[in-house]
Order: sequence, then C-alpha cells, then structure tokens
Amino acid sequence: MDFSPHIYSAIPLGLVLLGVLYVRSIVEWRARSRGRPLPPGPPSLPLVGNLFNIPGERAWFAFHDLTAQYGDIIHFRILGRSTIILGNPEVIRECLEKRAANTSDRPQVPVIELLGQDANFGFMPYGQKWRRYRRRFWQHFTARAIEQYQPVQRAVAHQFLVRLLDNPSGIREHIRYTFLAALLKNVYGIGLTEDHSKYAVTFDVSSEGVQQGLVPGKYLVDLFPFLRHVPKWVPGFAWQADFERWRGAACDVRNVPFASTKEAMARGEGLESMVAKTLALEGTSEEAQEDLEDVAKGIGFVSYAAGADTSFIAFQSFFLAMAMHPEAQKKAQAELDAVVGPGRMPDFSDWKSLVYVDALIKEVLRWHTVAPLGLAHCTTADDELNGYFIPAGTILLPNIWACMHDPALYEDPDEFRPERFIRDGKPDPSVQDPLVFVFGFGRRICPGRHYAEAAQFINVASVLHVFDITPPLDADGRPIALDHRMTPGFISYAEDARCTIKPRSAEASTLIKAHAQALHA
Repeated sequence: MDFSPHIYSAIPLGLVLLGVLYVRSIVEWRARSRGRPLPPGPPSLPLVGNLFNIPGERAWFAFHDLTAQYGDIIHFRILGRSTIILGNPEVIRECLEKRAANTSDRPQVPVIELLGQDANFGFMPYGQKWRRYRRRFWQHFTARAIEQYQPVQRAVAHQFLVRLLDNPSGIREHIRYTFLAALLKNVYGIGLTEDHSKYAVTFDVSSEGVQQGLVPGKYLVDLFPFLRHVPKWVPGFAWQADFERWRGAACDVRNVPFASTKEAMARGEGLESMVAKTLALEGTSEEAQEDLEDVAKGIGFVSYAAGADTSFIAFQSFFLAMAMHPEAQKKAQAELDAVVGPGRMPDFSDWKSLVYVDALIKEVLRWHTVAPLGLAHCTTADDELNGYFIPAGTILLPNIWACMHDPALYEDPDEFRPERFIRDGKPDPSVQDPLVFVFGFGRRICPGRHYAEAAQFINVASVLHVFDITPPLDADGRPIALDHRMTPGFISYAEDARCTIKPRSAEASTLIKAHAQALHA
C-alpha cells in the first residue's frame, strides 16, 4: 500500500509537537513544585502509576506496614492523580487541622453520585452550599442543644434493656433499633412505638452501599468515569445493579421519613423534631435559591445515615470487648454500683462521676476503629507538607487506625485497657483522647459528635448496670474463644461479636421490668 509523502513528512512534526508538550509539562511542573519532591511511595508504572499495587481490603494495615519503608507521608499516583496516606497524629494535625483552609474539600468521584450520596453534605465539596447545610445542622447538635434530646436517648436505652431481657439472642436487631429509633424520633418526630422496620430495611441497604462503595480503589468507575454509562446487562458490569439498589435505598432514606414529618406537621404534630424546626425557619436569601426544604432533607439524611450506623458499630464492638475482657467489665460495674446503686438506672447526671465507664467507652472506640481511614479530604491548591510538594486535587487519607494503635500515644496498643485514660481516679489529660481522631478533623469534624457521645454513654452505662456479658457457648455449653477481627470496607464491623447476656441479678431484672412498665404507663 502506498502512503502519501505528506504522511511521512507529518510524522517528524508530530514527534516535535509531542516533545514540545512534554518539555512544557516539565517546565510547568517545576514551576509549581519549585523543586520540592513528591512524598515517597511504592514504585509506579508509566501512565497507570500505582493502579496495580495500591492496597485493597483492610488497606489501613498495609498502609501502616509501608510507613516502616517510606515514612509517615506516603504517596500513590493513579492515572495522574495523587493520593497521600497520612500515617501518624502529627502529620494529620499539620495537614488537616492547621491547613484546613486548603484541605477541607472532598474528592468528587462518580461512586458518590452512583450511591445516591451526593445529597449527603458530609460528601459535598467545600464551599458555600456546604457551609449553609452545616450551619443549619450544627444548631441542633451543639453540646447545649443535645440536652433536649437526651430524654429520648434515655427512654430508647431502657427499651433496649427490655428487648435484651426478653430476647438476648436478637442483640444485633436490638442494637440497630436502639439508634434508629432515637434518631427517627429526635430528627423526624417519628414515635418510639411506631413500626420502624420499613425504615430499618432501606437504611441497611443504603448503609451497605456506603460500606462497600467507598472503599478506595474498589470500583474502576472512580478511575474511569465513563464506565458509569455502561448498562448493567453488559458482561462484567453487574455491579451497576448493586449501585441501582443502593441508590434507590438512599433515595428512600432521604425522602420517606421526611414525608412522614411533613404529614405530621400538617396535623400539628412532631413540631419539636430537628427537621420540623428547620422547615419552620425563614430561609436567608441564599437559601431562598437553594430551597430550605432541600436543606431540611439534607440535615435529616446525614443525621440518619451517618449517626445510626457508626453508633451501631461502636456499640456492637462494646459487647465484644466486654465478652473478651471480663476484668474491665467488673471494674465498670463496681463503679456503677458505687455511684448509681442498685435502686435506679444510670442517668446523664452521673456521667462525670463514672470515670471508669467513660474511659471504657473511649477504649472501645480506640480498640475498634469504626472508620479506619476516615473520610477522604482533598486539597484545593498546591501545598507543601514537611518539605514535600502536595499538588492541588490530592486525595488525603488519614490512617486513623494507625493513630489508635500508635505505641507512642498508647502503651501496649493491642491491649484493651481503659485504665490508660485515668490517673489518680480522674481523667488523665496527658493521654490522647481517641475522640479527637474518630470524629474527623478540621472543618470537616463531625458536627453530631456530642449527640453520638451521649448515645454511647447512656447505652453502655445502662447495659453494664444490669447485665453480665460473657463469651458465647458451644453446643456443649462451653465458652467459645473470641478474637477481635475487623471486616473490610469503608466502615469496619467486628467480624464476630457473639456473646452471652444475662441479668446480673434478680434485682437487676426487676429494675429493668419496672422501667418497662414506666415506658408504657
């Protein structure tokens, strides 16, 4: 086949143009980086970078192991985009706290919209819309504001005790009900005696989507956005059906309980819920454009979707910790007996006096890290960290699990030891509070943390006051040895949290039943 001579003459010109573009990109990169190197990291391939050697499931363990080789700031580059793992508390604080003006964005990846989570302001990009949502949300969740919701949290905790007494084998469903019921009542005004099953089913599906879909690098659609348009019937794209199911559930989580609130408000009911209070406000000129109703939906969505799931995991981990560490359980119960006594249930007014119980809760949150890599942050401009160049658009992942198991912060970090937070019978301020890490960082810190802390306290204190938690039994009645293993995923459950639950005494059973009668009086 004969080729035109013009084609042959165009080849050198094309090569020259490619060379010019290459040189230009190098010059621009050097101007941006000013000679500063990228952080160290595993060797990468041309074009695809670290696409084939970035850790997968339970990546927090692998990232921690890599710090021995590369240090506490590890760089991966995938298809031209940088991801940096922040491996210890110092670099996390420096990057996400001190530089929050530049590191408070969220990476906008296709999977968020595919999950139906783009309306969740926890995933919104940093900007005016996010600020409006957060401002409206925060007014319901300040340390002072949450006091009005504590009676509901206490009532639901007592309901949980009754359910546990009647059916201890259904503990997982009871825990799920406990946190959902309290949030549905406080956020949407949905009564504690209503059937919550329809909400629980859709919530579980939506939660499954977040757990699976937000694992960094799990779905290629995040790297190749055009894949989102490939239909699910194409071989290899069955995952589209999963996202369709998760997206539908997220839509129901956002809209179904909200519709219930609107109906109740029309009847003049449920006006004390967070969503109802938000709808009753006059929107600012900014919100007139955004639509205050949409803001109210967003507040409800993030409260319901974020709060119930993380609280559920933390509380479930508490039961495993108690079954594995009876000595800690006995110390907490001795404190409850001394401070509260056998004739009543613990209350929020006892919180400061229950120093060991509070330390035990902190140790559970440290011992089992619910979100081991947290929520990814993203830089909005070029930056520098410890002498390394951090390009704009870099994804930042804090290895929270590594912080919670840092021997420089916590002596013998693999041991479960609430005493580490106590000195001379009082909270020890010299020991790092794990809550500083588990609720996020900088301007993206969880605004619902005070509510979540209160929920954990009243439930943990109530359970320990009236129940003994021991390992599960086999068919012959012998204790089954337990091990603490974490599931893979964006949020991590305990793989095996089975346990045996029995009332501490006949008096404890009587106390539970007395509160059951009071709830139905």
